[in-house]
Amino acid sequence: MMRWMLGAVISLAAISSALARNLDAAAVNDAARPAKQPASDKLNAAIVKLQILLDRARFSPGEIDGKLGENAQKALKAFAEQNGVASDKTIAPELWDKLNAASEGAVLVEYKITDADVKGPFLKELPGKLDDMKPLKALSYTSPLEGLAEKFHMSADLLKALNPAFDKVGATIVVANVPARRELPNIARLDVDKRNGTLKAFDQGATLIAFYPASIGSPDRPTPSGTLKVTSTHENPVYHYNPDYKFRSVKSKQPFDVQPGPNNPVGAYWIGLSAQGYGIHGTAEPDRVSKSASHGCVRLTNWDVRALGEHVKRGTPVVFLDAPTDSSSEQRRKSGGRRASN
Repeated sequence: MMRWMLGAVISLAAISSALARNLDAAAVNDAARPAKQPASDKLNAAIVKLQILLDRARFSPGEIDGKLGENAQKALKAFAEQNGVASDKTIAPELWDKLNAASEGAVLVEYKITDADVKGPFLKELPGKLDDMKPLKALSYTSPLEGLAEKFHMSADLLKALNPAFDKVGATIVVANVPARRELPNIARLDVDKRNGTLKAFDQGATLIAFYPASIGSPDRPTPSGTLKVTSTHENPVYHYNPDYKFRSVKSKQPFDVQPGPNNPVGAYWIGLSAQGYGIHGTAEPDRVSKSASHGCVRLTNWDVRALGEHVKRGTPVVFLDAPTDSSSEQRRKSGGRRASN
């Protein structure tokens, strides 16, 4: 048997040993509605269940980490609004029931580690600067743990907490029961809410069919306003750096490419938009989605942007909303897009 190191030791400050010992498939699958809202920084079996149910209902909580953080709360609120259920500081019984009824099957299931999961190649370390990424042949995962966590939409910490002892090919682990490939109805429009950091997909009847947390640009490198259109989709994109971007952290004065991979600066998928250099793309840091600014593009987790990219068509309008409720025709007519960024 090939043995391998999972790495990424979980700090005691992040997950207490008591919680880790009590967290297993039974605790999560059988979790009842929490009587009061759990703390946003504490691992909770019911929240693991809630996040997986949201993911399966196409209301993405981003990275499934077992904590009722900002992204999970955004997704829960959107699900509640879509289903006509009140959403407040507690998870109402009706909301919990509707969420459980939205999909079938256990939320945690067993998975056997394969050769493909551990064969790599893996990066020894992901460079922090674009200049240092130039010579790499691929921007791969840094460990089997990272790859498996992303495969099942989970944080590495949660995967390790659920499976503290596994270390070889053929071992059976417990993972989130989320679809390997997402099915979506026909997408008629995408709305990017720049204030709330979300992306919503709608069908022809203006029904919300998918929800994602998203990172958008900063005042220095803003995301466009108005309406753009989808022009292309690319799996495993090459990242093209243009000196005109003038990123402070980049020393090179010449254009260069960064090779594909899940840890590429634009992640594992790119949806091109009709303003040059702008797109909707993935990330090497799923835990930071909607919590940090992009360089002007719309940043999702790798799995969310892939699900979106596999179903959105060229010509689909992408409406950038400067205010949460601004979907007026005037807002839709505005155009934007001067600075290429990621």
